[in-house]
Amino acid sequence: MDIFSDQAIKYAPLADRFRPRNIDEYIGQKHIIGKGKLLRRAIEADRLSSIILYGPPGTGKTSLAYVISQVTSSEFIRLNAVSTGVKEVREIIEKAKDNLALYGKKTILFLDEIHRFNKAQQDALLPSVEKGEIILIGATTENPFFEVNSALLSRSQIFRLEPLSKEDIREAIYKALNDEERGLGTYNAKIEDDALEHIVNTANGDLRKALNALELAVTTTEPNENGLININLSIAEESIQQPAIRYDTGDQRYDMLSAFIKSIRGSDTDAAIYWMARMLEAGEDPKLIVRRLIVHASEDIGMANPNALEQAIATWHAVQVVGLPEARINMAQCVIYLCESPKSHSAIKAIDSALEDIRNGKLGEVPIHLRDSHYKGAKLLGHGKGYKYPHDYSNHYTEQEYLPKELLGKQYYFPSDQGTEAKIRLRKRN
Repeated sequence: MDIFSDQAIKYAPLADRFRPRNIDEYIGQKHIIGKGKLLRRAIEADRLSSIILYGPPGTGKTSLAYVISQVTSSEFIRLNAVSTGVKEVREIIEKAKDNLALYGKKTILFLDEIHRFNKAQQDALLPSVEKGEIILIGATTENPFFEVNSALLSRSQIFRLEPLSKEDIREAIYKALNDEERGLGTYNAKIEDDALEHIVNTANGDLRKALNALELAVTTTEPNENGLININLSIAEESIQQPAIRYDTGDQRYDMLSAFIKSIRGSDTDAAIYWMARMLEAGEDPKLIVRRLIVHASEDIGMANPNALEQAIATWHAVQVVGLPEARINMAQCVIYLCESPKSHSAIKAIDSALEDIRNGKLGEVPIHLRDSHYKGAKLLGHGKGYKYPHDYSNHYTEQEYLPKELLGKQYYFPSDQGTEAKIRLRKRN
């Protein structure tokens, strides 16, 4: 049953029953839905184009779609990407084409959790979005620039929803307590100030969490002798329990990854282990974490300890073979190893410096003595003439120029004085 149907809402939890029925009842997100804002004007005029709603759980993405479903004259269809396949999408597109051609009626497709659609499924939407046969509303907790096809993004406006303010959540709680039609107004309930503040604070910007806690508190508390249900701090604490770790796989996700990598770079083992533990506990894919370890084994350690890359690759295989929860031990070992290794960023400095020269037009010809001399006619062109084969010389080394003449003497690799790289540095000086 669609959660937007009257029957579904009637028997739904408070957070679903209490969805705004119109734009004036919508709480929060004033930066995109406030008076005079573009999105509000488009909704009120029923002139919506394709949009992506991006933000953490409980910030009102589905509620905003519900408001649109109430005010639009278009056909409104809701799908969840988790349970929808390409076949169903194509059937909806065909129906939308018929509605537009036969009746001049547009179709709005609300696709919840659009990030769960794979590339093929997203590609199936693209032609119809491009032609205006359907208006897409995509909702996602993940950064759309990472999870939604760039072609779909370029044809949609992106609106970021922020965690609700404490004032917004207080407002919603008071309204829900007093609303007799869709809220808890028939229960004769009162919430004490410290209990209210506890729910507001621990909800951490997630209105759904706050309303779920409020409903649990009210419906499981016995009224006193005066018939009043009094929600005190103890009841509030039991009702909301420990808040889930905020990790919306949007900016917070990448902020934590950033803190994790910077802790490794800074050789702070305890901090790196903490950030990895927090990401794992929040449900992060361990493969994403290990991919970053592989990168930074070269970027931040590199030649100071070449074994760091081997350790990271071994950890990738361990995660593939073992999986969580046991693989957390392999990952922790790798993190500790990388943190405690000597550091050098000479590898990334070398490649980035060379790329900069190339992008600035320093594109000299390959020296004649280095050119391929194996094909027929190459020797007639002088290719390979004067090349010195290093293995013919003492220590398998002889001096000769390998760079284009425009870059003679250019140095990209500067070995550090850390770890095994210190030996390379010493050899280059001698």
